[in-house]
Amino acid sequence: MEAYTSFASVYDTFMDNVPYEEWGEYIHSLLCRYGVKDGIVLDLGCGTGNMTEILAGYGYDMIGVDNSEDMLELAMEKRLASGYDILYLLQDMREFELYGTVRAVVSVCDSVNYITESEELAEVFRLVNNYLDPGGIFLFDFNTEYKYREVMGDCTIAEDRGVCSFIWDNCYYEEERINEYDLTFFIREDMASGQDEGAGEDDTEENGALYRKYTETHFQRGYTLEEIRELLSSAGLVFQAAYDMDTREAAGETSERICVIAREHGKQMAVEAKPAQTAGEV
Repeated sequence: MEAYTSFASVYDTFMDNVPYEEWGEYIHSLLCRYGVKDGIVLDLGCGTGNMTEILAGYGYDMIGVDNSEDMLELAMEKRLASGYDILYLLQDMREFELYGTVRAVVSVCDSVNYITESEELAEVFRLVNNYLDPGGIFLFDFNTEYKYREVMGDCTIAEDRGVCSFIWDNCYYEEERINEYDLTFFIREDMASGQDEGAGEDDTEENGALYRKYTETHFQRGYTLEEIRELLSSAGLVFQAAYDMDTREAAGETSERICVIAREHGKQMAVEAKPAQTAGEV
């Protein structure tokens, strides 16, 4: 099943433990450190627009790209409430297209881990390099192979939020380095009103309220920092730094989520290498 379809309606409810404001402040500080204090910024895999909204609040001209129509609908509702002039595009990050270049590309909440083939992730990085201004910055985070293997592994997580609840069955296939998690969640009917009639697989009634049952399966790939650096290089990007998202220190072997900064490379060199036009040439 396509990820983030029925789950989109309650995504923010279950992600309320993510410190978006804190991450946004940190990302803004890193962008400024690497010279991006204003201009157009692309949020790749923007989801419901939480980080897109935060960065717009810092004054950036934001573009959000995501391949889930349901998630983008929620992002556009937030845009209506905030009044920020954000452009949202329904596109797959493996083949996204922009109208021009941008000063920076950001991608948070382990969006790149959803690209489970190294060749496809290299293509994402190549597209990023293509759409960055000369010397532009690419900032993204990813869950490490260490996290999937040692921290998440095979486990079951369940949460009840009243209007919705979920069961998360996680399984990490070490040989393939694929993390699979099966989501089973129950959404109160008024919360699921945006879903298609009859979309729920099963209905449960509790205290007079009707809960609809939905299931989704998600797959993510565990990458090492060394692999990420190689893929960035193959795409023409220049690695700048990697930080542990928990400690803000240099990333290490036991880092669970790593923030990577890379820089566009090649466009300025191409311009400088272009032969000067002589008189009479058109």
